Amino acid sequence: MATSPPHPSYPSGPTDGAPFVPSDTAGPGTAGPGTAGPGTAGPGTAGPATPGPGTTGPGTTGPGTTGSLRHAHWWHRAWVRYGALSTLLAISGLVILALVREETGTEGFLVGLGLAVLPVPLLIAAFRWLDRVEPGPWRNLVFCFAWGACAAALIAIVANSFATRWIATATADPSSADTLGATVIAPVVEESAKAAAVLLVFLFRRRDFTGIVDGVVIAGVTATGFAFTENILYLGTAFGTDQLTGGRGIASVTAATFFVRIIMSPFAHPLFTVLTGIGFGIAALSAGRRPLRRIAFPLGGLLLAMGMHAMWNGSSAFGEYGFFAVYAAFMVPIFGLLTWLVIWTRQRELRTVRAELPAYAVAGWLTPAEPYALGSMRARRIARQYARRHAGRAAAREVARYEAYATSLAFLRHRARRGSPGADFAVRERELLGELWRRREVARPALDHAARITAPPVPVTPPPWPMYGVYGYGHPSAPYPAYTPYPAYNPYRS
Repeated sequence: MATSPPHPSYPSGPTDGAPFVPSDTAGPGTAGPGTAGPGTAGPGTAGPATPGPGTTGPGTTGPGTTGSLRHAHWWHRAWVRYGALSTLLAISGLVILALVREETGTEGFLVGLGLAVLPVPLLIAAFRWLDRVEPGPWRNLVFCFAWGACAAALIAIVANSFATRWIATATADPSSADTLGATVIAPVVEESAKAAAVLLVFLFRRRDFTGIVDGVVIAGVTATGFAFTENILYLGTAFGTDQLTGGRGIASVTAATFFVRIIMSPFAHPLFTVLTGIGFGIAALSAGRRPLRRIAFPLGGLLLAMGMHAMWNGSSAFGEYGFFAVYAAFMVPIFGLLTWLVIWTRQRELRTVRAELPAYAVAGWLTPAEPYALGSMRARRIARQYARRHAGRAAAREVARYEAYATSLAFLRHRARRGSPGADFAVRERELLGELWRRREVARPALDHAARITAPPVPVTPPPWPMYGVYGYGHPSAPYPAYTPYPAYNPYRS
């Protein structure tokens, strides 16, 4: 494979119609038609070359491979890490389940579970909608939700209880200890525990963490899991209080807790942690150019999340209407501002897709209509529906994967043009182009159809009418030649 600097100006492509040979189907030392690296395209190139000896393709390890071990240690293997992480989350879940049940009782736990689960599907659906441009894998979201609901909740319960008891013992003032624990200890502990999930995805799933929207989605899903467990605890405790005091109906503690936590502020914890996610998202966009930003922005987002959380928890100390004042003056406006920011970023991502993919259309990897269709959510949906109607659900899934790979390719090229291509740019670009090429027979007709349906009408200017004369077609227009009158009749003139 011809090596080239990771510059995306001239992607190679299958311009002569020869079949593309994926790197996983050719033997060592063989090459597909054409040249390989970005920046080396020329007339008649057919596709990237297959890596030969001394080059590294996706998932290969050969004599020329650098930075990887032929025989990795057992603790470096993927199944060991997945198993350890799953075991940690499972143990955390069992412990938090036992703690919450002990605190609320069996009936309180069941009531709290039934009420706390109500906002979860809505919040998850909202974050998935934000992530529709470049959808991340479900396993990342499952991990984040499980971390928030199990590990982060367990850390928060244990650390908050220990810190509050220590402060109460040191100051001999339990009421002050509770206030200090809610306004200082809880925000620091809880936001740090939730931010750990964002940090883990940022470090170990770097390909899936490419910008602000990814940070918002990962942080929001983590906080949704945390709020789910916390709501079980609060609602179950409120139900137990009603059992002791005889509270019923709207006047009960359970109803009041449900109104405040489920109806008014289901977005509170996601809103706090989203600030941390935005910091990590900006750091992802700044990777490779300014290393200081990779530390400063996540820490800044975490500090903002802690500050908002502290203000929210301390709103009850501002007087009888302090909670409603903080809710109306800070929570709702900030929620609206962040919602606008995320939606604007989502639209910006679509514009990036439409701006970056034409280079691959020129090289022959895509049809001319595909960049427009892939840059429109409506066109994407129409393409999937077209594939499902004509070829079944499997074809629709392939079109969805094609759309996701094309979006990742556009973002990869955009980062490279901005000066942060990453060390694996050429390998990753080749991998994504191979995934697109394998699905082209199914995806191209659907996307071309969607582009025709959604393309804006092109204004057509009619040709100008020919010049007409005063007395009909072709008659010369004014000014007319001067009229000379006939001379008078003279009968004597011969």
